[in-house]
Amino acid sequence: MPTGALKAGRGLELRPLRLADARALFEQVDANRARLRRWLPWPDANRSLADSRLYILRMRAQARAGLGASYGLWWKDRLVGVAGFNWIDQPNRGGALGYWLAREAEGRGLMTAAVAALLRHGFRTLALNRIEIRAGIRNRRSRAIPERLGFRREGTLRQAEWVNGRFVDHAVYGLLASEWRSR
Repeated sequence: MPTGALKAGRGLELRPLRLADARALFEQVDANRARLRRWLPWPDANRSLADSRLYILRMRAQARAGLGASYGLWWKDRLVGVAGFNWIDQPNRGGALGYWLAREAEGRGLMTAAVAALLRHGFRTLALNRIEIRAGIRNRRSRAIPERLGFRREGTLRQAEWVNGRFVDHAVYGLLASEWRSR
């Protein structure tokens, strides 16, 4: 699994998370916790610098095994979010993207640029055939990313995830390598 940075344009760089990033990661999670926990199940599990370090160690192990890849989003010399492959299934040449962005960086096209860079990496470097994104049905901002990038909505997973005391339905989006190349 390549471990280098990915350029995304707009002054945005995606870098594999390192232990040295743990403090910046924890500070962003902590500052954005209330809004992140509306759509994501994990913010309450990241309550300390040690939790952020453990997350980074798990993501690095996943990347070494070729099962995923997590990148810090660096913009204006600040960590402003995380995006990457939540899982990679090399035998079936598929993967799933996940992402979150700090409030301060929203509305600037950064996540669209980050996901576009991950698509290039997934289809060109990792030779994936299918990449999917799942987003809460009511999470319009998150769903706008795959819709903007030409993904096809493939369906709904009912009560797919337990988030903050409730089940959340997911919209499932998929993009095939042939569709991506033909754009």
